[in-house]
Amino acid sequence: MARFARLLLVALLALSVLAPAAAAVAPRTTLNDVEDEVMCPVCGTPLNLATDAPLANDERALIRRLIAQGYTKEQIKHRLVLEFGPNVLALPRSGGFDLFAYLVPIVLGVAGLLAIVVLALRWRRRRPAVAAAVPDLDPADARRVDSDLARFDG
Repeated sequence: MARFARLLLVALLALSVLAPAAAAVAPRTTLNDVEDEVMCPVCGTPLNLATDAPLANDERALIRRLIAQGYTKEQIKHRLVLEFGPNVLALPRSGGFDLFAYLVPIVLGVAGLLAIVVLALRWRRRRPAVAAAVPDLDPADARRVDSDLARFDG
């Protein structure tokens, strides 16, 4: 029993040492993973949609070399910015003037929804009340409706 406990303790100790190392291994970057996040410097489209322009092929070759060297996606994108400039990134930076690329559509969308709500509320208030437009029933018609309803109830 003591031998089993020692063996279990050694196994748990080995597992606790190896688990953080296994968790720290990042998944390998692929060309497809990077291609849709960078642009072709020639045609300005995402690299995965770019034609076979020589510069697009050079960019793909550089990405393949960097992947073979073990670079992560962020390291590859940083290297592409150094090589081709900041316009190579498909997404704008999240600071400075480029922040407007994120904020303007959100602000316009919220303003549009707010305008729809305000206009709908104003439109609803302007409609005439339906109950005020219905005239009172003639006493004979009221008796006939009551008798018809009584027939259906019982």
